[in-house]
Amino acid sequence: MDLHFGDSKPTDDERAAVDALLGPPESSWEGADRSDADLRWARGGREARDRRDLLLPGLHAINDRVGWISDGALDYLCRRLTVPPAEAYGVATFYALFSVKPRPATVLHVCTDLACAAAGASELCAGIEARLGLGSGVSVQRSPCLGLCERAPAALAIKAGDPVRTAVSAPATVHDAVLAASAPDSAPEEPPAALAVPQAGGDELILLSRVGVVDPASLDDYRAHGGYTALRRAFELGPAGVIREVTDSGLVGRGGAAFPTGRKWQATASQPDHPHYVVCNADESEPGTFKDRVIMEGDPYALVEAMTIAAYATGAHQGYLYLRGEYPRALHLLEHALAQARARGLLGDDILGQGYAFDIEIRRGAGAYICGEETALFNSIEGYRGEPRSKPPFPVEKGLFGKPTVENNVETLVNVLPILTMGAPAYAAIGTGKSTGPKLFCVSGSVARPGIYELPFGATLRELLELAGARDGLRAVLLGGAAGGFVRADELDIPLTFEGTREAGTTLGSGVVIAFDDTVPLPRLLLRIAEFFRDESCGQCVPCRVGTVRQEEALHRIVERTGAAAADDIALLREVGRAMRDASICGLGQTAWNAVESAIDRLGAYE
Repeated sequence: MDLHFGDSKPTDDERAAVDALLGPPESSWEGADRSDADLRWARGGREARDRRDLLLPGLHAINDRVGWISDGALDYLCRRLTVPPAEAYGVATFYALFSVKPRPATVLHVCTDLACAAAGASELCAGIEARLGLGSGVSVQRSPCLGLCERAPAALAIKAGDPVRTAVSAPATVHDAVLAASAPDSAPEEPPAALAVPQAGGDELILLSRVGVVDPASLDDYRAHGGYTALRRAFELGPAGVIREVTDSGLVGRGGAAFPTGRKWQATASQPDHPHYVVCNADESEPGTFKDRVIMEGDPYALVEAMTIAAYATGAHQGYLYLRGEYPRALHLLEHALAQARARGLLGDDILGQGYAFDIEIRRGAGAYICGEETALFNSIEGYRGEPRSKPPFPVEKGLFGKPTVENNVETLVNVLPILTMGAPAYAAIGTGKSTGPKLFCVSGSVARPGIYELPFGATLRELLELAGARDGLRAVLLGGAAGGFVRADELDIPLTFEGTREAGTTLGSGVVIAFDDTVPLPRLLLRIAEFFRDESCGQCVPCRVGTVRQEEALHRIVERTGAAAADDIALLREVGRAMRDASICGLGQTAWNAVESAIDRLGAYE
């Protein structure tokens, strides 16, 4: 792809997709018909550069309409945004959901990650490919985690057009997956989000109390069940009072880093540079994680309210919700929730008559695990490759668009609502002294009742697995997802707190708990984890770019060799793992060796 514009022309559909997003071109430079355009000027300079952040939505618009991104479509989008084609090509090829090569309009993504692999994803893929055969008009792609682990194995069909149509099959059979791909409008409707919450309706629930109880599409139902009480309380307290409550509650980030939320909000609010931004990280791509999806599908207004409170506390007037591209139902429900909130004065120029202005824009991800890292997410929104930035400066000083930004994930944000309604002392009394409040756990794999469980910090892994109905023959449990670590079946009394798992030599991460019985081939599972990190490395830094490849190569060799040869590769794995952990720019490379290391040391994976 050249740095310069080429001679390729967009089709009528591609042009219409871009124009629907950006409006009709205003000059011949942008692609307007010369007979209609004013030839005396061309949009450019700062005005054009300020629209760079529309590159990702533009790529989505083309891909949704046609199914892939041609040279002509990319060229036209670049002219409209004054983005060098080579840069746009680098962005388009960064994401797994886009294609710059011709492919059928329908793509069937079949998850082959950890929970689905254990549930027979390989056999499912083989059956689907045999049923469809060649010339079916469907492209079958083996996909990383689709966030449907409680219904493994899972498949997602995306059929390009105007409008784009999607269908989910989970738990998927060959027949249902093929039906979803060939006739998405005729596919069975997805079950409600409440089915992913075995405790739904229970009096002990705090974060999940409305899931399965309220209509997720009804703002009135949400308000009838306590919705917007927390925002009214926030306006009574004022920004400083809200931050004080969040700080006193002991709330820490639920995405895995466990940074104190109140400190992050205070640091952002105190920055003199403006504007400030609030970003919700809803790009949960960690294999085994699906809690944020369930909240967004079952209680979307809670997230809208929580983002509004975060913005009020930190002095932000614009928020961005970065949503996984693999979550079509969450997208639909959140778009509806935002529209209703605007219509009812809960977003916009004068929220609840308080004279405070705030609005939220959804930005869809496109299949990149690395965009769960906050600075990679900022780059993605801004229209660049989703590569992490070096820190410092930290996002609270220079984040999105170079301005002070507070970034939290969905679970962290919705915790703010009970903090304000019950008060910081009551919230802090839940859990333990160092890990306060309730925690959501994503349980999948070899259990009878997979789903999202809400427990206070301090409950043990054994108690959680008993709730989920762990099956006989339990061999190991993976905590924290692909970036986490394994524990043995005789180590289930680990307290589920940040400090408790750390003392046990593992990690809580974002709350992933995947159980594996003795029918799951552990070497194949470890190889899948290595393949995942190889595919998802952004390639920016050498330790991760090269190390993830070497890790996968060594695991391939170990499966085929024994004795001294295997011992040599295990020694190599340790050396490569240390290099990635010590020298990688971001958490992806730093944690890519964790699960494999724990399987070797704690489970004796290759003995």
